[in-house]
Amino acid sequence: MAGLIKSEDIALVKERSSLEDVVREHVTLRSAGPGSLKGLCPFHDEKTPSFTIRPAVGAWHCFGCGEGGDVISFVMKVEHLAFTEAVERLAGKLGLELHYEAGGGPCREEGSLGRRARLVEAHRVAGEFYAAALVGAAEARAGRDFLRARGFDRGAAETFGVGFAPRQGEELTRHLRGKGFTDDEIVAGGLAGRGNRGLYDRFRGRLVWPIRDITGDTVGFGARRLFDDDRIEAKYLNTAETPIYKKTSVLYGLDLAKKAISRDRRAVVVEGYTDVMACHLAGVETAVATCGTAFGVDHIKTLRRLMRDEAGGAPARTIFTFDGDAAGQKAAMRAFAEDQRWASQSFVAVADSGQDPCELRQSGGDPAVRALIEDAVPMFEFAVRTTVRRFDLDLAEGRVQAMRAAAPIIHSIRDRALRPEYVRTVAGWLGVEVEQLAREVQRAGRVEGRGDGAGTRRGEPVRAAGHTGSAGEVPTQRPAESMPAPDLRDPVTSAERQLLQVLLQFPQCVEQASFEALPEDAFGAPAHHAVHDAVRAAGGPAAATSTAGWAAAVHDHAAQAVQPLVSELAVASLPARYDAMTGRPDGRYVQELLVRVQEVGLARQIADALSALRRLDADADREHARELGFRLQTLQRARAELRAGLA
Repeated sequence: MAGLIKSEDIALVKERSSLEDVVREHVTLRSAGPGSLKGLCPFHDEKTPSFTIRPAVGAWHCFGCGEGGDVISFVMKVEHLAFTEAVERLAGKLGLELHYEAGGGPCREEGSLGRRARLVEAHRVAGEFYAAALVGAAEARAGRDFLRARGFDRGAAETFGVGFAPRQGEELTRHLRGKGFTDDEIVAGGLAGRGNRGLYDRFRGRLVWPIRDITGDTVGFGARRLFDDDRIEAKYLNTAETPIYKKTSVLYGLDLAKKAISRDRRAVVVEGYTDVMACHLAGVETAVATCGTAFGVDHIKTLRRLMRDEAGGAPARTIFTFDGDAAGQKAAMRAFAEDQRWASQSFVAVADSGQDPCELRQSGGDPAVRALIEDAVPMFEFAVRTTVRRFDLDLAEGRVQAMRAAAPIIHSIRDRALRPEYVRTVAGWLGVEVEQLAREVQRAGRVEGRGDGAGTRRGEPVRAAGHTGSAGEVPTQRPAESMPAPDLRDPVTSAERQLLQVLLQFPQCVEQASFEALPEDAFGAPAHHAVHDAVRAAGGPAAATSTAGWAAAVHDHAAQAVQPLVSELAVASLPARYDAMTGRPDGRYVQELLVRVQEVGLARQIADALSALRRLDADADREHARELGFRLQTLQRARAELRAGLA
């Protein structure tokens, strides 16, 4: 059983891991005010970015779904890892050696790598083995000829890691065993199967492409049939689902394309491995492909995050290339069915000759591939033409049927200003009156409205009501069902929230003495009171040796019910003026928050004292009355001094 990683090693991993760098592997970020970055959340579907990080604090939070935490929790959630595996993964990237508690040990006796890391390492070794076989094995000539015939030289094969799986059937298994991998690991990674006579290689006598995740780790392989006597007739085989490979969320070539996709806000989705290679070599660096499955919802989410496909922002652009045959048209219509999940417009590129990008590069060179992408037509235009092609437009019945089939597609166009223009255009294609088609489009809208009902747009997150910060996010403010959410319409409650944000994000701005001067009941909102308790339990701002570690410490000391609120407060933007030199909030702003919260606490105590005095009977203990009167004067004097100090 795996041992516990020593706490000091965990703290070191947190301290040295760059939250920004880790998040950027999955999300394209942009500035969201001083010290903050934001992008589309990787954990729920949204059209407007609400996922925020504060690198200096080492914290992230989504104001749409309420998820939040530190760099370790992000890796755990985005890569579906256990805590120990996430720490080990980050440590591996940093080159840190981890130490385990006495009596325990690493996740495997073979080394200090967790299960996922072991499987990834096995795939790395397998990729090197396949690549070497393509170059050095005589039987790999068929693979080399296949690549050469499609215009790919040795340099292209090396760039994309293309390899060859030997025909014998046990070569890779023996190689991996020699590198210290167990049979269970080899099978679990999908690199071999288990038969009556032992293990056999998953891929035999095939050209092999490594499938890498967005971070560049090889997590699977795709293999192309080369020999006629191959007993498996399928042209392509892919790694089966494994603990590290999920075909519905992986895109081939994304590790190479992600920077260009983020830079250009454009993605090109092609159908095969050789198409990706052809596009990249032709200068279309944003090309990716699915791996043995249809382009689906998880693929859309991944690309939208990288492209910053945001509602109301500068338009991003997704281009699908499909073969000109019936299968290609069917794939295009499947893609159109999910078109509403994009905030921006998607396009379709089909060569007049029906060739795919790889074939087009062979016949027309790199310029032909680039022209194919640049000449892409809007997805809904392609969908309309594909739909009406089924009908005989020479007959009146055919024109009416085509019009009724095209109307829902036109109505689905998100930009309503474009609809009249497309009504006129499609009416010309069909040979019907513009007004006639316009009525059908309106009728399609009424039918859709009755079917879908009222509500938010598909894919649009439902946001919580409340205060909007300077960066536009809406605080979730939902610490627990049993604890009422703070009412941020109340100026006092809003000031409490802002002071807690300062304490978590800029602890150096609050002197320990000023913090300790806050009474225990300074925060009136129960959730804010609980966070204040966590700050006190963590030692107050004086205990903040590093900003990132400080937010995590407060999170760990907080009751579980308010830990999501701590994560939120650690990244939420402050409506404050910032010092241009230090990047910290203006000192007077912080002082005003301290005075406001402290004054309100004193006001509560004054009200309590006055209430007690009024409830005293005339015959009550005079000594008790004098004590209450003295306490009241002391409290009133303290409040006056607070106000005078601020002035």
